[in-house]
Amino acid sequence: MTKDALVAALVTLVGRDGVIDAPDELIVYECDGLTIDKNAPHVVVLPTTTEQVSAVVRLLNEAEVPFVARGAGTGLSGGSLPPDGGVMITMTRMNRILEVDFSNRRALVEPGVVNLHLSNEVAARGYHYVPDPSSQYSCTIGGNIAENSGGPHTLKYGVTTNHTLGMEVVLPDGEVVWLGGKTDDTPGYDLRGLFIGSEGMLGIVTKAWVRLVKLPQTFRTFLAVFDTIEDATNTVSDLIAKGIVPAALEMIDQVVIGAVEAAFHVGFPLDAEAVLIIELDGLEAGMESQAKLVTDICEANNMRDLRLASDGAERDLIWKSRKRAFGALGRLSPSYYTQDGVVPRTKLPDIMRVIKAAQEKYGLLIGNVFHAGDGNIHPCICYDENDTGMIKKAVDASAEILKACIEMGGSVTGEHGIGAEKMDFMPLLFSEADMRAMTSVKEIFDGANLCNPGKVFPTDRSCIGCGVEELKPMKRQAAM
Repeated sequence: MTKDALVAALVTLVGRDGVIDAPDELIVYECDGLTIDKNAPHVVVLPTTTEQVSAVVRLLNEAEVPFVARGAGTGLSGGSLPPDGGVMITMTRMNRILEVDFSNRRALVEPGVVNLHLSNEVAARGYHYVPDPSSQYSCTIGGNIAENSGGPHTLKYGVTTNHTLGMEVVLPDGEVVWLGGKTDDTPGYDLRGLFIGSEGMLGIVTKAWVRLVKLPQTFRTFLAVFDTIEDATNTVSDLIAKGIVPAALEMIDQVVIGAVEAAFHVGFPLDAEAVLIIELDGLEAGMESQAKLVTDICEANNMRDLRLASDGAERDLIWKSRKRAFGALGRLSPSYYTQDGVVPRTKLPDIMRVIKAAQEKYGLLIGNVFHAGDGNIHPCICYDENDTGMIKKAVDASAEILKACIEMGGSVTGEHGIGAEKMDFMPLLFSEADMRAMTSVKEIFDGANLCNPGKVFPTDRSCIGCGVEELKPMKRQAAM
């Protein structure tokens, strides 16, 4: 099918204002938050109903045209990178909160609903939607489901899969099905759980029942200042070892402290190597004893200073500095590459040394802001995307950090996904039998391999067991 014929057919299904095919407008959709990989789609479609999504997918399936769904494009692993000659189905116009059931603590939403908008909608009644990625000001719930997104408060409350009850899904052939439902559990195989985190490779979410959680009665939000990263990371391990499970336990290093302070004027000490954001929440009864234990553990680990948010406004400012820290890095570098490895909490001091060594080896500034409570690191590698030499250094530094995460018993992703970015690392984590099992699931749902192809699974698995120096270069869809 020619592009003109394809555009005409899509216009018939969704209307002229729901189809984008002008080259200069398609550039907007050439990448997600991972800007190293870029590839403009053939056409962009913006449906407004499940029926339109189904009709579009049926058309593309019959024409054997590959496609990818996209939300707000905030992903950081190239998960919504368009395939060559492919169509992008953008879900942002399906952005309605369809039903809120406070009695059962449920909400039915379309995939384009912005994460934070749902919490804002139900806050007056004392509820919120727990998963809170740093991009929650713009990321969509459909994208969160695709990536099984987390966030600072998932240390205590769990990630997207723990708060998604069921989804209406358009399968890769256009069939519409429900996986799960409005209740806490449904009989049969857990296809809901299988679909969440499948990175848009098994179908497209068009509606979702999500869980609403009562807002905590009270908070205690601490900002703990440390002169060394090691003292800060040891504090993290000691807090969990003592049986304290904070609602959130985040770390910001000196590089990011400088950028955040310049942007938001929170009062972070610029000479500190690290600060921890430690948040307790729950019932007022017993909160003071927990807060005292947090203070004692911080002091035992050579804490320089401990600041307790005095009111909601100060708490909001602290969290604003954390959630918008990535944007603040624009003050330090024209581009940055955010990574997403995981290590056991006790290995945080070790992985931080690896990151520092990579910074020195490649001559790149690397800032760190991450979910320390669950060992989910986010080193931000600063570079200039107009300098191809710096791009290679950034990718090589990232590879060394991820390989070290695996060697320490961790993973190459905690919440950003594999996408197009980390396919070549999969054989370092999984056996060939594991890979065959996963690809067989993909084949069952999408035998034609048209739904977000070219993600997660490497086409050449010959690097099983190899070292970083032998890893083939990261796949790049198009030149910068």
